[in-house]
Amino acid sequence: MIRLLLAEDQAMVREALAALLSLEPDIEIVAQVGRGDEVLDAVAAHRPDVALLDIEMPGLSGLDALEGLRATHPSLKVVILTTFGRPGYLRRAMESGADAFLVKDAPAAQLADAVRRVRAGERVIDPGLAAAALAEGASPLTDRERDVLSAAREGAANAEIAAALHLSHGTVRNYLSTAIQKTGARNRTDAVRIARDKGWL
Repeated sequence: MIRLLLAEDQAMVREALAALLSLEPDIEIVAQVGRGDEVLDAVAAHRPDVALLDIEMPGLSGLDALEGLRATHPSLKVVILTTFGRPGYLRRAMESGADAFLVKDAPAAQLADAVRRVRAGERVIDPGLAAAALAEGASPLTDRERDVLSAAREGAANAEIAAALHLSHGTVRNYLSTAIQKTGARNRTDAVRIARDKGWL
C-alpha cells in the first residue's frame, strides 16, 4: 500500500480527493490537513510515502512546506497540485525538489497514476505546464527582490518591509524599483500582480 498524506485547504476538494483516491486498491490516505503549517507535523506523525500538497494554503504555502519537507524528510515523495497553472510555480516546485506537479482539473486516474509513478522514483509533470514554463523562462527576480515583493503583497509600507526583512529603507526602495523594472510594471502593486500571475511569488 502507498501511504498518502493530503494537504488541501478547501475541505470539499480535500474530501473529494480522499474519496476518489481511497477507491484505488493500492492507496491508503493516512492523514489529511487543511493548512500548510500542519504538514511537517502530520508527516512526522503518520510517516506517509507520498505527500500531496496544494500550493495555496493558509499558514504556509505548499512550496514553502515542500522546502521544509526536503530538509526534514528528504526521501518523502511530494506531489504538488494546483488550481493555477503558472509556469513560475512549476519552476519553483522543481527547483525545491517536487517529484510531480499537476493541475487540479486532471482526471482522478491520472493523479493516482502520478502517485504510483513518483513512489516508484519517477518525476511527473503536467505536459502543458512544462511547455509553458520552458516558453516563459526563469524568473528575472533575485531571491531578495522576491522577498521584498512578497512582503509588499499585503500593502506594507517600505518601513514595515525594511523592519520585517532586516533591511534599510533605501535598500527596500531599490529592490522594489528594480523589481518594477524587471516585471515591466507601472508601480509596486502592478509588479506584485505580474509576479504573482507568473508564479514568481
